[in-house]
Amino acid sequence: MSGNKLQYKKMPLEELVVLSQQNDFKALEELIKREQKNVFAAFSYLSKKQENVADLTQEALLRVAKNIQSLKNPKLFKSWLNQIVTNLFYDELRKSQRKMDTVSLDEETEDTPPIKFQLLDKKCKPPEKCISSELEKIIKSAIIALPEQFRVAIILREFQGLSYEEIAEATHSSIGTVKSRIARARNKLQEDLKAYI
Repeated sequence: MSGNKLQYKKMPLEELVVLSQQNDFKALEELIKREQKNVFAAFSYLSKKQENVADLTQEALLRVAKNIQSLKNPKLFKSWLNQIVTNLFYDELRKSQRKMDTVSLDEETEDTPPIKFQLLDKKCKPPEKCISSELEKIIKSAIIALPEQFRVAIILREFQGLSYEEIAEATHSSIGTVKSRIARARNKLQEDLKAYI
């Protein structure tokens, strides 16, 4: 069976994970390529310092490549990857707390868009496909302003599609805590975004 590129592109994620664990470099390459966007997106919503997003993404993908063999069940790749993302995020947080960064939340002046209200194209269906980059920035700012444990929970749920159980595991919390954090994060976001959505 010749390992041509097309084969790998069509493979289900789980199969790529299994092959990667057998030291198939091309499978690992495809796996990393497939996941890098998600990892980058997760960090760009998690990290208050946007300049750290690329480094965090690279570090997470590096850890995937180095530790893929340690994953016992290939079906659990997604939650394993999110565990790596979450751990890295918390490491980063501890580092910056140690430096006692006194960064104010309103430092994001360049990124904060001039507020325009004609954001959604009414003809556009489904509406979530038409979120303009303006609105996306506003939402991102609102998410980044959430307390950190709410931010982690809502991102793992809404953006990474994890179950409550997986989030509880990734954040070392109970399912009840996770549910309440997500509910509170959603309420806070609805409150903050009322004017735009």
